[in-house]
Amino acid sequence: MSVDVRTRVDGEQVPLDCDRFFGEELPAALDAAAPLLAPARATLRLPPLVLQVDQDCWTLQAEGPGIVVVPGASARDDALVLRLGVAALSDLVADQVTPMGWFSSGTLDLEGRLERLLDWWLVLRGALDGVAPHVAGEMAFGDLDGAPLDLGRSFHWDEDDEEMDRFLDQAGFLHVTGVFSGDEMAAVSAEMDRAAPSYSQGDGRSWWARTDDGSDRLVRMQGFDAMSPTAAALLTDGRLARLGALTGDGHQWGAMDSNALEALVKPIGVVEGISDVPWHKDCSLGRHSYECCSLTVGISVTGADATSGQLRVVGGSHRALVWPAFLRRDNPLPVVDLPTGTGDVTVHLSCTLHMAQPPVERERRVLYTGLRLPPLAPDAATEARRRLRDVRETAATTVSQPPSTVRS
Repeated sequence: MSVDVRTRVDGEQVPLDCDRFFGEELPAALDAAAPLLAPARATLRLPPLVLQVDQDCWTLQAEGPGIVVVPGASARDDALVLRLGVAALSDLVADQVTPMGWFSSGTLDLEGRLERLLDWWLVLRGALDGVAPHVAGEMAFGDLDGAPLDLGRSFHWDEDDEEMDRFLDQAGFLHVTGVFSGDEMAAVSAEMDRAAPSYSQGDGRSWWARTDDGSDRLVRMQGFDAMSPTAAALLTDGRLARLGALTGDGHQWGAMDSNALEALVKPIGVVEGISDVPWHKDCSLGRHSYECCSLTVGISVTGADATSGQLRVVGGSHRALVWPAFLRRDNPLPVVDLPTGTGDVTVHLSCTLHMAQPPVERERRVLYTGLRLPPLAPDAATEARRRLRDVRETAATTVSQPPSTVRS
């Protein structure tokens, strides 16, 4: 079952004319999408949004059953004010970036709450892409026979590919047991220890975090396939290729280009930096309509549960236009814990909301790699991905995760 939901191609973005966009194109899109946006209006909090583009301002505001665009800045005290340049607005409209991309890179210039801007982002994406923001009661889950899907199910490596494909299509994730052996994971762990001294803070190929005892800890080793013969062999021995072939979309290994494999250590007590990324989609920084859905594969070097850094996912969120990061208090979709044993594999789609639960009793080790859809315009996509990668890497030094808790 295809998970290719791409609707845009790199290289086709045209220069944005602000007067035409705010005066004609956006109002027309909002009017056309009014029936799609109406069900979500009751759940979204939409104070006026002032978009200050260089020296000019336009205000988006809810008015009656619709959304209107008016020249100038709203005088209301609760108005959001987003300041950006024409190029940034063009990237937002073309889905090259999201507000989370600006937030993560430290370039977001916003007066007001980020959550309210994300509500407006749902409206803009809904209007520009013709997709309804998700509301409660719209999501159903069914297996191959039409019975309700057990979202807590895990699959053994010997089970049927068609069943795994159906589960991944419906739920947006998979947990597969018995993929790699304990001996293989022990060898990988030993090679993580041997590789660690070759990484240093500021080297551009690692992430670091500070723990509550004052230690600076290496938490992410990039390009680990070049440092670990064992891991490199596991990636290409056919096991991951089987998972990548489930949807029939031609997913290719090496999704992160020169950083095809990352080795993560998740320490206890992180107080600065990022080790355990809070709720997000892998497309949260931008480019959903150019790249989704990719497959993100996690290999449990050590097992994980609620006290040792397990993965958590929001079932069906890949099929829903929801915030690209964070989890709304009124989230209507099921949150699923994915405890794993040593050698287990998790797969999630790039549109699936997920998070890494901070460990509180023992550290976790895990490998992450990706399988990506074949690019529709390879040369243009390479440059756009480089820009997004720069944003992702900036986040490692500009954003810190929330304090560790047993449950988020």
